[in-house]
Amino acid sequence: MWQSGNVSAGLAENEPYVPLSRAERIRTWWEISIVLLLSVGRSAIYSVLSLIQALQRDVSLGDQTSSLNPSADAEAFWDVLYQFLGQAFGLVPVALAIFLLWDPGMSAFRRIGLDFRRFGGDLGRGAALVAVIGIPGLALYAAGRALGATVQVDASPLDPSLWTIPLLLLAALRAGLTEEVIFIGYLFDRLRRLGWGWWAIILSTAALRGAYHAYQGLPAVLGNFAMGVVFGWCYRRWGRVMPLVIAHTLIDIVAFVGYPLAVALWPGLFGPAPSPSPTPSLSPSPTPSA
Repeated sequence: MWQSGNVSAGLAENEPYVPLSRAERIRTWWEISIVLLLSVGRSAIYSVLSLIQALQRDVSLGDQTSSLNPSADAEAFWDVLYQFLGQAFGLVPVALAIFLLWDPGMSAFRRIGLDFRRFGGDLGRGAALVAVIGIPGLALYAAGRALGATVQVDASPLDPSLWTIPLLLLAALRAGLTEEVIFIGYLFDRLRRLGWGWWAIILSTAALRGAYHAYQGLPAVLGNFAMGVVFGWCYRRWGRVMPLVIAHTLIDIVAFVGYPLAVALWPGLFGPAPSPSPTPSLSPSPTPSA
């Protein structure tokens, strides 16, 4: 891992300041930004936005002691902004993984194949993975729902808002980057450094991927484990994360955008399970009290 010889463990009062090189300064600023965004920075940004939102109301800050009902346009704007920030903050762990993979003279993006040097081939491989993984995955979900073994997916409705589709696409991209960069790019590198064999890495990261989706039910665990094995084998063979990110993002786009359409077309299979009807009581009705 990268370490600067110019950065000391502490700053003594009589210790002379040694300027950092340009590369060291850029890396230090990235480090500061990631640490802040993972800790107090997120709360600070939300707090500032909350203050701005409060200042825009018709009532002064000192009188804002009860719930106010902002206009529909203002409500929609702040809802979209907070959703966008939520997706953006979800990408910070990805930035941390890339930061930790960065070595002097070797870009982490090039190292794990998360660049656009071979985008045409990556796109073709990603589309092939969608056919191999995505279509059977949807069939597995439908089978799990029919057997009552898979949790109902609560998809966001496709409302007519201008920002609905972009936010869903951003959510799909965030999920693809998070799982493939961390499960594949980062863990493959670190576990290989610990001396693990390739199949031990592939199977263990696939098991972690399955556990990550355990809340959806056993079929989802098995499906994501199989996806992890296939994606791990492909990364070992291709040495590039980009096809995996493309495939994962496309699969999630189908899930996020296509799923509400499937609910509308086949509500019995993809829609929520109907609430059970109350069982009629066979006991006589109690006599009303006087």
